[in-house]
Amino acid sequence: MTEVKKDKTTIVLFSGDLDKAIAAYIIANGAAAYDHEVTIFHTFWGLNTLRKDEQVPVKKGMLEKMFGKMMPRGTNKLGLSKMHMAGMGPKMIKKVMKKHNVQSLPDLVEMAQEQGVNLVACTMTMDLLGLQKEELLDDIDYAGVAAYLGEANEGKVNLFI
Repeated sequence: MTEVKKDKTTIVLFSGDLDKAIAAYIIANGAAAYDHEVTIFHTFWGLNTLRKDEQVPVKKGMLEKMFGKMMPRGTNKLGLSKMHMAGMGPKMIKKVMKKHNVQSLPDLVEMAQEQGVNLVACTMTMDLLGLQKEELLDDIDYAGVAAYLGEANEGKVNLFI
């Protein structure tokens, strides 16, 4: 019996915008539902999607502490790419999503983990921004660009968001 090789979908989530992260996770969950092997490689501001909501006590230098305070902590703190309106935009889009029975970003992240989507944090960017593993969600992977390129090379669908 020959093993059927699954199609692969890879997504680079570079953006830390709520609407773009929602789109990335909807696509990832859809691809997983179609039995694709899915990887989301979170880099730069996309790493904020993987941050825990609560502050985690870790030892950091001054610059890393500043980055940590300036960046949103977790999916519930992300802003919109357009029409942010001093924080009103994200509240409005979340209300509209709920009204139309669209899952929230935290729920989409959880669903992705349940479906076996490979959530990867870029280790180089973590170093640059001073993020440590303890500050990110549990049960995710850590890798550099070479690992992502290996996945993308085999990918049928490769997206940059």
